[in-house]
Amino acid sequence: MKYQTYEEIIKNNREWASEKLSIEPSYFETLSRGQKPPFLFIGCSDSRMALDTITKTEPGELFIHRNIANQISLTDMNLLSVLEYAIGHLKVKHIIVCGHYCCGGVTAALEGNAEGLVESWLMPIRELYRKNKKELDEIEGLKKRSDKLSEMNVILQVKNLCKTSVMRKVFKGKDYPKIHAWVIDIYIGRIKELKIPVSEFKERELLPKDYKY
Repeated sequence: MKYQTYEEIIKNNREWASEKLSIEPSYFETLSRGQKPPFLFIGCSDSRMALDTITKTEPGELFIHRNIANQISLTDMNLLSVLEYAIGHLKVKHIIVCGHYCCGGVTAALEGNAEGLVESWLMPIRELYRKNKKELDEIEGLKKRSDKLSEMNVILQVKNLCKTSVMRKVFKGKDYPKIHAWVIDIYIGRIKELKIPVSEFKERELLPKDYKY
């Protein structure tokens, strides 16, 4: 893969802006008036997850929070602030929790070779592996085991999302966002929608009784 230079990136920006204006002269004037995205995307920081390319979305359509291995922590003030703003101010209609195959963070947690702050950050995934060790170890090949753990991690983070004070509050009303669990299949470039265990989450009072998937 050929990586672009800093100068090329600046040049590309100029070309992109000019192209947009040639098609729609008022494009940036309209864009500057504010945002009302219908989607909050919580995903991984991996540079290969080019969301606008993968989803063919335009600026203003996705409100985004990203971190290593798409973690949702109940004590992460950054994420909680994003979540609160997205729901309370932007009125997003969908929240997407998204992981991906070939995730370096998940693989590091699986192998137990992360160090420093990253090791602490990935500890919930390491614990998830330990909890499901028998099932995962029966899968042949590190890549396949890691990809399965990536799927498990997304569902765990959806569970954590439902536990946040922000979601607990909004679930008391009738107008709350739909939650989606995605994995990007990096081998073929497609979105894989994962099934959220809605019935189980309702029984545990993580989702409202009237929640429809």
